[in-house]
Amino acid sequence: MDYSEKISERFWNQSGKGELESRREETFIDDIVQKSHIEKELLSHLDGIKTVFDGGAGSGRFSILLAKHGCKVTHFDISQPMIDKAKELAEKEGVFDKITFVKGALEDLGDFEDNAFDMVMSFDAPVSYTYPNQERVIGELIRICRRRIVISVTSRLGVLPYLANPIQKNQFILDGKCGDPFVNWCIDNKTNAVEAFRFGKEQPEKLLKEGLMGGENEIAEYENGGSPWCITYAFMPDELERILKGFGVKNIKLAGPGAYARTIPNELLVKIMNDPKQRAEFLDFCYNYDSIPFVCGMGKDNLLAAGEL
Repeated sequence: MDYSEKISERFWNQSGKGELESRREETFIDDIVQKSHIEKELLSHLDGIKTVFDGGAGSGRFSILLAKHGCKVTHFDISQPMIDKAKELAEKEGVFDKITFVKGALEDLGDFEDNAFDMVMSFDAPVSYTYPNQERVIGELIRICRRRIVISVTSRLGVLPYLANPIQKNQFILDGKCGDPFVNWCIDNKTNAVEAFRFGKEQPEKLLKEGLMGGENEIAEYENGGSPWCITYAFMPDELERILKGFGVKNIKLAGPGAYARTIPNELLVKIMNDPKQRAEFLDFCYNYDSIPFVCGMGKDNLLAAGEL
C-alpha cells in the first residue's frame, strides 16, 4: 500500500468526518457553488442511466441525489464514518434500498467487472489523493464504465492562488456565527495569517511544474501517529483531457466550478446566498460561466471533466 492510500485512509476515517463533510454546503459558499454545478451536470445527462458507481462518495451528496432520481447506486468510499453518515442520510431520504454501500480504496477496483455501470462518477478530488497511481485509477474508473464518466480532480491552476492567499477560505464563509470549528479558526486566525505571510516564488513555481502537494512531511507526520492532509496530485486541464482521451473517452467537457464566484467579495456572496431569487440566478450563471473552456483551470479547487464512452 502506497503512503498516499495509507494517509488518505487515516485522514478520512477520523471520528466525526462524516458529520463535518455532510454540512459543508451549510458552511461554505464555494461548496454550494461546486455542488450546484455538479448537480446540474449530472441531472442534465441522466437519459438511459440506470446504474451508477460513485467513487469516493463521502457522505452521499450525489449518491442520494441520483438514487432519488431512480438510479441504482454503488456508494464506494475509503471512510467508514463517511459511509455511516451516508447510510443515515439515505435512510432519512427514503432511498436506502437503492444504494449499495462498499468500503474500499480507489486504488483497488478489481472486484468490479468491465462496463459494470452506466455512469461512473468521482467528486471532490479523491482521484488526486491516489498519487502516484492517479492515471491508473482514472483508467480503472473508465474500465468499469459503460456510457458516461464524470469526475473532478484537484486543479493545479485553481489551487496555485492559495499560495498567495492564506485567508482564501474566509471569502466563502456563509455565516461567521455558525459555530463550525474550522469557520472559527479561519476568523480567529485571519490577522495572524496576513501578518505572517511572505510571498516567495519557489513554492508556486515548483507546484506549477510538478503538480504535487505534500510528500516527506506528511509521511513523517503519519509515521508519528498523526493524520496529515492527503498527498495530492493537481492536474492541468490539457493533461486531464489527454489522459481521458487515451482511455477512449469522447466528447470531453471540462469545467472549473467556482471560477466566477472567486472574483466576488464575501459581503456580496453572502448577500446573494441569503436571497433565494438571487441565489438561484447566481448559481445558474456560475454554471454557464464556469463551463467555458477558457476558465476551466481557475475553478476554486477542482477541475471537472465529463465524457462518453
